Amino acid sequence: MFVSKGNKVIVEYEGKLESGEIFDSSKHGDHSHPLEFVVGEGKVIPGFEEAVLGMKKNEEKEVTITPDKAYGKHNPELIKEIPKNVLPPEQTPKKGMILMMSTPDGKTFPVKIVKVNDETVSLDLNHPLAGKRLIFKVKLIGVKA
Repeated sequence: MFVSKGNKVIVEYEGKLESGEIFDSSKHGDHSHPLEFVVGEGKVIPGFEEAVLGMKKNEEKEVTITPDKAYGKHNPELIKEIPKNVLPPEQTPKKGMILMMSTPDGKTFPVKIVKVNDETVSLDLNHPLAGKRLIFKVKLIGVKA
């Protein structure tokens, strides 16, 4: 059976940057289990969904996903300056520090401090992988209609 839109797939994967740095893997770290998703539901980046289309069980491949099919280009308009006093007082903000921010609906996402001044801090609200080409090794270990 070849993967098509609407199929539930189970994959093992390893994601690397062009530098060779591994940023995510189904075999290591916090997500040390296969990834399951329904192709076409938009639960994973578009380039990853496209990569599994047409694969069959136990097939392996390596794909390079451009930013437009991943997390988009880095948008300079998403660098926002905020007053220092809105940050948790128990931490001293430093350039390069990652903070977790919450949306009004309770979802959290990482933001990076890119500049610290006396009264303000500049936060990069872009996804950490925005603007990057991603290289995935993918193995399809299961597919259901």
